[in-house]
Amino acid sequence: MNITVQCIKFDANPKLVEFINKKAEKLELFLDNIIDGLCNLRVESVGGEADKFVEFKFNVPGNQLFAKAQAKSFEEAVDLALESIRRQINKHKTKTRTNASNHKEVLNQAEDL
Repeated sequence: MNITVQCIKFDANPKLVEFINKKAEKLELFLDNIIDGLCNLRVESVGGEADKFVEFKFNVPGNQLFAKAQAKSFEEAVDLALESIRRQINKHKTKTRTNASNHKEVLNQAEDL
């Protein structure tokens, strides 16, 4: 899977980019047909300590998964966002399986008639 990391208004540490790639690669355990991914990192002064923002966008066949997280560190925000993506993958897989099984039932009923 190809993951593009974009840093808005700063340069990311290579260790951070490696951390993001390593964590995102683990999503392939849940869904193996992820086409590509995009990660946006930015720092904003919002008045609190949680000023690191991470956005992930993954393209899968027939769908696009998106998650956004805010935390004190980029590592924590990446973990939160990827956990949200993992839940979306589970929903996507359940929906896909349900649709596929419903089509089989309809085909079986049509053959019986």
